[in-house]
Amino acid sequence: MARSLSVSDYGAFMEKFTLQADPSSQKLPLGGLTFAVKDIFDVEGKVTGFGNPDWARTHSVATSTAPAVLSVLKAGAVCVGKTVMDEMAYSINGENIHYGTPTNPCAADRVPGGSSSGSAVAVGAMLADFSLGTDTGGSVRVPASYCGILGFRPSHGVVSTSGVIPMAQSFDTVGWFARDPFILKQVGKVLLQLQDDNPTTLSQLIIAEDCFNLLNIPSHRLTDVLISSVEKLYGSQQIQYTSLGNFIEAKVPSLMHFMDDNTKKQADNIPSLAALSSAMRLLQRYEFKNNHGEWVRSVNPHLGPGISERVWDALRTTDESIDVCCLLKSELRAALGDLLGDFGILAIPTVPGPPPKLQTEPTTLETFRAKAFSLLSVAGVSGFCQVSVPLGMHDDLPIAVSLVAKHGCDGFLLSFVETLYEVLKKQSEHS
Repeated sequence: MARSLSVSDYGAFMEKFTLQADPSSQKLPLGGLTFAVKDIFDVEGKVTGFGNPDWARTHSVATSTAPAVLSVLKAGAVCVGKTVMDEMAYSINGENIHYGTPTNPCAADRVPGGSSSGSAVAVGAMLADFSLGTDTGGSVRVPASYCGILGFRPSHGVVSTSGVIPMAQSFDTVGWFARDPFILKQVGKVLLQLQDDNPTTLSQLIIAEDCFNLLNIPSHRLTDVLISSVEKLYGSQQIQYTSLGNFIEAKVPSLMHFMDDNTKKQADNIPSLAALSSAMRLLQRYEFKNNHGEWVRSVNPHLGPGISERVWDALRTTDESIDVCCLLKSELRAALGDLLGDFGILAIPTVPGPPPKLQTEPTTLETFRAKAFSLLSVAGVSGFCQVSVPLGMHDDLPIAVSLVAKHGCDGFLLSFVETLYEVLKKQSEHS
C-alpha cells in the first residue's frame, strides 16, 4: 500500500486531488489501491497541461475523463493526482525547466527518466501503488529502469489512447508502473480487458547477445541473473541466443533504406538497430508535426533546452520516406513474430546502463541516447509488448532488463513476469 502523501513528494505531482468512482470499492479488482496519472491524460474538470505552461494556458479544462483512467477508477482504484512530465512528451530524461525535475528515489543526483517522470517517481517513492503513463519512444520503459520499478508498455493499439494527447500515433501506448508484479498484472487485466488467467509455459527465452554488448556496465550483471532464474524455473533447454541486429538486417528488407554512413558510424552501436531507430524517430517527428505543428507555430511556446531543438526539427520534417517507415513496421512485426511465436520472449537491456547524472550536457549523452533508442525501437517499431524489470543496483545505481513478447501476448508476458519475479529478485540480491 502507498504511504500518505507528504510535502516531500519528490516533486512528482503537478496537482494533488482525490478521484474515485465508488467509495465501496474494496471488493473490486483494484480496490484499496491508489494511482497517479501523467499530465497527458484528460481528467474531467482539469486542464491537461502536456508538461508545458503555454500549453496549459492555451487549452480549456477537459470535459471528460480518458477511458484508461475511467477503467482503473471503475475497478476500484483511487486517483491521488496528476504527475509532472517532460514537455510535449519529447524527452526520455525527465527534466522539466518549468515545473522542476522529479527526484529519482533510487539516486537523487540522477535523472528520473521521461517523459512519464512523475508517474515513475510517484510509484518508486511509494506515493502511489501504481501509475499511468504513456510510452511512444520509451517514456514508460526508461523511467521504470531508472527508478528501479516495473514498467509495462502494452502491444500497440490494445489499450485506448482516447482522451490522451497524441505524440505520434504510430507508436503511442498507454503504459503503467508498479513496484509489485501482482499489481502490475492486476492493472493489466483491467486495461487489457483480460478475461481469464491462463499462465502458459515458456517455449523459449531468446537472449539478444549483441544488445547486451551495448551496456556500459558488465553485461553478465544482467544476463547471469536472468538466465539462472529462468533455468531454475524452466530448465536450460528453453534458453537460446541470437544476434538480433543480424537477424533484423536479414529479415527486414526495407531497413536498407535507412542504413547509411551515419548509422554505421555510431560508436559501438548495432547498425541495423541504429537504422531502425532512425526510421522510428523520422515517423515520430512527422506525426508530431501533424499533431502539434500548427499550435507550436502560432503560440511559439517557451520550451526547455533539447526539447526546443527536437520540436522545431520535427516541424521541418517532410513526408519523404514515410511510406517506407510504415512498410518497415509491418516487416519487423512479421519477422519478430516468426522468431518468438506465441510463447517466446526476447530479452534485451531496457537502456544501455544506469541513469545519467542530472543536467548532463546533451552532447555527452548523445552516444548513450543513440544506443538507448536502438534498444527501445525494437518494441516501438514492431508494436510488441515490453516490460522493464528491475534487477537491483550496480554501483548504487538501479539497473533493469527488458522482456519483449509478440503483439497481443500481453497477458502471457504479465503472467511470466509474475512467475519469474521472486526468483529474479533473490538471484539479483546474491549477484
